[in-house]
Amino acid sequence: METFAFRAMNSDILLAALGTPARTSEGFEETRRFIQACENRFTRFSEESELSALNRSAGTPFQASPDLFAVVALAQHFFHQTRGLFDPSILPDLKRIGYDRSMDFLRADGPAPLFESLLVEEHPSFSEMDLDETRGMILLPPGMSLDLGGIAKGWIAEQAATLLSDFSSACAVNAGGDMFLIGLPEGETHWPVAIEDPLQPENDLTTIQVDPGAVATSAVTKRVWKQGEKQRHHLIDPRTREPAQTEWLSVTVIAPHAYQAEVFAKALLIGGPQELEELSRRGAARFSYLAVDHDLKIWGNQNSLEGLYVNRTL
Repeated sequence: METFAFRAMNSDILLAALGTPARTSEGFEETRRFIQACENRFTRFSEESELSALNRSAGTPFQASPDLFAVVALAQHFFHQTRGLFDPSILPDLKRIGYDRSMDFLRADGPAPLFESLLVEEHPSFSEMDLDETRGMILLPPGMSLDLGGIAKGWIAEQAATLLSDFSSACAVNAGGDMFLIGLPEGETHWPVAIEDPLQPENDLTTIQVDPGAVATSAVTKRVWKQGEKQRHHLIDPRTREPAQTEWLSVTVIAPHAYQAEVFAKALLIGGPQELEELSRRGAARFSYLAVDHDLKIWGNQNSLEGLYVNRTL
């Protein structure tokens, strides 16, 4: 299987495809261009992006492209399905705690200073957003701005894998932990997917065997920084509007769609075991999960644990 790696969406992107070298090479280039075009549309870190234009439009109807409208509509659906544990309207809170630039720049330059006088300010609920599917219009209430981050990355990974599959008999796209898998590697009955140690990402805790579909991992140990003396991470708990205090360090979800896996990985990580039953009940499609706690113990439901085996290199 041929592979191709590059950097986009502040993540390491890995493409893998089975086929002739000429076709896979063509597919890699087409897929790379697609991912970079999507990044330009969905990033909140460029004033030229369509998402930034949407955020500036708050209070007036915005004519969205079909792709932006589709992702925002998915976000609205999952906001309700997770009872608000997934909420892309926490962008003001991300900026308040210092995540006001892309992670690459934040790590290089450091976050904005911490001003204790900057209290959490009220902003509209994401439920107040209005979508007009017929006309493709989005109306954000005044004061609302969105960070589509993870759900957009999952959507992009799945769309990119579908594009790459036109050039290969089996393929995979891994966008910084959001994966979509089509077909199977030659001679294999499953895809092997490593679950990394959230405290030492260069090491793998275990490997799971999954069917074609989606896998996504969310963690509180990757996108981290210090603001003053406070340790910060990017996963905001919408209930407190602060970085989530979690019982688990990472959660991996296996689901039919990459955006779905991304959303439920994040919601489970924020909500923890207390929200597991309700999130599982509300999930429109069944999903499996693996969670890693602070002692590096792995938790999961029966489906995921049955597909797990210990990495023999450890």
